[in-house]
Amino acid sequence: MHIEIGARTDLGRVRKNNEDCYLIDSSLQLFVLSDGMGGQAHGEVASNMAVQTVLTHCRQGENSRTTPIFGESRPDVSERTNRLASAIHLANRKVFDTAASNPEQKGMGATIVAAWIDAQRLSLAHVGDSRAYLLRAGSMDQLTADHSLVAEKVRVGILTPQEADASELQSVLTRAVGTNGAVEVDTDEQALLMGDFLLLCSDGLTRMVTDPEIASTLLTSATAQESADRLIDLANENGGADNVTVIVLRVIEKSSSMFDRFKIWKRYSG
Repeated sequence: MHIEIGARTDLGRVRKNNEDCYLIDSSLQLFVLSDGMGGQAHGEVASNMAVQTVLTHCRQGENSRTTPIFGESRPDVSERTNRLASAIHLANRKVFDTAASNPEQKGMGATIVAAWIDAQRLSLAHVGDSRAYLLRAGSMDQLTADHSLVAEKVRVGILTPQEADASELQSVLTRAVGTNGAVEVDTDEQALLMGDFLLLCSDGLTRMVTDPEIASTLLTSATAQESADRLIDLANENGGADNVTVIVLRVIEKSSSMFDRFKIWKRYSG
C-alpha cells in the first residue's frame, strides 16, 4: 500500500497574512495541519510552533521508547495514537508558555489535526475545527468533531446544521492549542483500504466548499495534488474569506513519483 500526497496552502482573497501551516514527513507518514489564531498576536507563530512540535516529538518517540508521554494515555488505542496525542499536548504547553512569556503574543493559539499512518492503520488526533474526512467507495465521512460553539449547539439540538453554517459565531472555538495550560485531545483510529481518500483541511475550505463539492472534487481529479489545487481554487472562487489549507492522501497500489520525491515537504505562504 502506498500513499499519494497532494497539499497546498493559500492566503485566500480577504486575509493579509496566512496563519495556516502544514507539514508532511513522508518517511514517518506523518501529516500535520494547523490554523493559527490571534491575528496580530501572531497566530502564524502558534501554528508553526504546533506543527514543528508534533513532528519533533513523534520523531523522538520513534527513535527512543523512553521519550515521555504527555497527557493521559488511553489503553484502548495504539501506542502510536497515544504518541500523536502526546505531541499535541506538548505543542499546547509550548504555545501557551510562549504566549505567557511574550505580552505581544498573548491570546495566540491554533487548531490542529494530525494523521499518522502505519501500514494500513491510521492514527488521528485533533483539537479545534480543522477537520479530517475519509472518502471511501463514494461516501464521505467527517472523522473529527469540531470543537466550536456552533458545533456544540448542533450536537445538543439547539441549532440545525444550516443555522450553524449561517451563524456569525462559527469562529468561536471551545478548544484550541495554546489558549490554556492543558487541553483535551480527541483521538481516533481507522483501518485504511485501497482506494480511500483522506483529507485534512482548515476551515477556510469547509466554510467555502460544501461536503458534496469536496467529495466530487476528490473523485474526479487525476491525482492527489490536482485534488488539492482544485479544492483551493474552489474555496477562492466561492469568496476565499479565510486562509485555506488542504492535505489530500490517496491510498494506491503503486508508489507515485510525488510520494518518492519528498522526504520532508513543508510549505508556508503569507
